[in-house]
Formats: sequence, C-alpha cells, structure tokens
Amino acid sequence: MYSNILVPIALDNEDDRTSQVLEIAKTLSADGARITLLHVVEAVPSYAISYISADILNVTRKGIETEMARLASDIGANSVVIDGHSGRSILDYAEEQESDLIVIASHRPGMQTLLLGSTATHVVRHANCSVHVLR
Repeated sequence: MYSNILVPIALDNEDDRTSQVLEIAKTLSADGARITLLHVVEAVPSYAISYISADILNVTRKGIETEMARLASDIGANSVVIDGHSGRSILDYAEEQESDLIVIASHRPGMQTLLLGSTATHVVRHANCSVHVLR
C-alpha cells in the first residue's frame, strides 16, 4: 500500500474516468495515506491570449478550483491547481511532495499522441516513483 498518492486530473478530458482513478487511489492507499488531486493549467498560447479577458481567465480558474475541491472532498483528499506543462509539472510536483505513487488515466492514442506523446507516457517514462495507469 502507498502513503502519499498523487492523482493528476484532466478536467477537459473527453473520456472522463475520474471516478475510476479516484477509486484506484483509494484502493491502493494505506491507512492514513495522503491523496492529492492535481490539475495543471497549461498556458494559453500567445496568439490567443489577447482575445481572452482577464475576467474569463479568473472565472475559469475559480471553476477549476471549485471542481477539484469537490472531487477531493468526495474521497477525503487534498486538491491543488498549478500552472505549467502537464507532464513536467506532474513529475516536479510528485518529486517535491515525495509521492510514492502516481495514479493517472491514459487515453486512446490518436495521431497527435503518436507525434507528440501523451502526458501519461511522459509521466511513466520519467517518474521517480511507482505509476499506476488506468487504460
């Protein structure tokens, strides 16, 4: 069993398997384990940022934080929302927090994934701790 579990959550994921990932994290957790849900907000491309008002960005961020807090409260976890590149930020956060397990959902690979790679693939290849991938 694991004592410090990180669960990256992609709220924009079309194939929402969040409840399954949360159930896996609970199942793999030891008594008294800390479970942290993490959402990474990627930067809006510079060519698009001028078309988005600061109010919209703030409301969107607040909505993300609210949804993450709701998901976390359902299982007695913590929630964190950070800015950055998804794959790298997940790995950095896991290392900083000394996570011993990352539970992450994967998706069916598409052409973009074949060319660029997915977040789950990046995490699996570079994590310093165990990774459980929900396919």
